[in-house]
Amino acid sequence: MLGLGNRTIGVLTKIDLMDKGTDAMEVLENRVIPLRLGYIGVINRSQQDIVKKKPIRAALKSEQEFFANHPLYHSVAARCGTPHLARTLNRVSENISYLDLL
Repeated sequence: MLGLGNRTIGVLTKIDLMDKGTDAMEVLENRVIPLRLGYIGVINRSQQDIVKKKPIRAALKSEQEFFANHPLYHSVAARCGTPHLARTLNRVSENISYLDLL
């Protein structure tokens, strides 16, 4: 049976809204509160994006561009974003066996 926290993934949202001079790199690099599966940064559509009916594909492209072009986050861009979160959650859920749930 798996112990507590073996499938814990931290998700940091709204990284794009952080104040200038602050960043989440230490958390994204799993150095503050280490989790077995680490942390994934994502950028959700804003309320304004939703009101303006910004397509999800456009929001995903904006999210990818943010991480790829950010002076700090570009180094962890491959491990950030909603698509990476979805793949990671899918991979983790596929590895859960019936006996783990007992």
